[in-house]
Amino acid sequence: MIDVVGMGADGLDSSTAAGRQAVVDADVILGGRRHLDMVAGVGGAELVEWPTPLREGLSGMLDQYAGKRVVALASGDPLVAGVGTTLIDLVGADEVRIHPAVSSVALARARLGWSAEDVTVVRLGAGRSLDGLRRLLAPGRRILVLSADEESPAQVAAVCWDEGLFGARLVILGNLGTDDEFRRETTVTGLSVEGTEGIPRLNIIAIECSDDARPVAGWLAPGLPDEAYEHDGQLTKRHVRAAALAVLQPTPGELLWDLGAGAGSVGIEWARLHRRNRLVAVERDPERAGRVLRNAHQLGVPDIDVAVGDALEVIAELPDPDAIFVGGGASADLLDACWARLRVDGRLVVHGVTLETEQLLLDRHAALGGELVQLSVSHAQPLGRRRGWAPARPVVQWSVTKAGA
Repeated sequence: MIDVVGMGADGLDSSTAAGRQAVVDADVILGGRRHLDMVAGVGGAELVEWPTPLREGLSGMLDQYAGKRVVALASGDPLVAGVGTTLIDLVGADEVRIHPAVSSVALARARLGWSAEDVTVVRLGAGRSLDGLRRLLAPGRRILVLSADEESPAQVAAVCWDEGLFGARLVILGNLGTDDEFRRETTVTGLSVEGTEGIPRLNIIAIECSDDARPVAGWLAPGLPDEAYEHDGQLTKRHVRAAALAVLQPTPGELLWDLGAGAGSVGIEWARLHRRNRLVAVERDPERAGRVLRNAHQLGVPDIDVAVGDALEVIAELPDPDAIFVGGGASADLLDACWARLRVDGRLVVHGVTLETEQLLLDRHAALGGELVQLSVSHAQPLGRRRGWAPARPVVQWSVTKAGA
């Protein structure tokens, strides 16, 4: 059993009685340097810093101390963007006992008068990209950012500035729960003038988004404007993209393979629909693969995976997906491989614009069922002194769900 003890900025004073006793009785205490310094001299435990990288090194470290009384130290509530979640993922909930303290998130909300229901929490540091913040920026939204250090407020302000939220209100709170609490209220524009001098290393940034801009990255529905993507023409257009997402049926935590990703638009919008959604985009062309990553960062989902290579070869090394989108390069061999790897209740969606691909999809529809539709979109454009409809190339869409035995 691993005891995970939450601590405040004042150390063990804000921990539960059971948590303090677990520290006293421990054989081994795991934690960051700051937390370990707080418990130095409490009991006779061996003090061990977290491995780097954390998740990859933890399993071996825990095996090393099997049979000993192990305590892990965390900030506040270990299950609020904390190490408690990581440990439960690794060893199971039955092997982890959580002793939460009041989290810095709860203290920040108390100082601001913000309800939990109205706030989104983001954590920086540990390799996390700031670009993940972009997806959350929308007029009126309230966000709490758990900083990496004293430079984080300026970095957060830079992202807000880049998205046009110049008037967004920022409240920087530091050393919460101590006698030396820090508070500075400003705006994105104001912080760029004031600088970050005097901001403590332990801080939380509260963002109250202004209505002076409506960033595309903050839109919720699929079908973002085509102009939101960097592309070379290999782009699933917005109306067809929205139709693809409708039949892919994203559910939180599921994995999508986006094969022949092009600019990555379908996969990126899958990932944007929920923070737990996972994506592997596969693109043969390295230049386009780089473009997929840039688009993902700009639209707030920097943590996607992009694989470069032939789709048929790449997918052999990937975990089984819950959904597959084939936007280009469909072949009989590729569809056979996709169908074999697709999980039960998984969805396969294939688009085709050539007669050859259309015939392939007609055959697969006859064999496996599903839905076969032709998507046709026309745009109003000038026609002499008047206007007329200019049709885009029609797209054949085959979608099918893999049923159980």
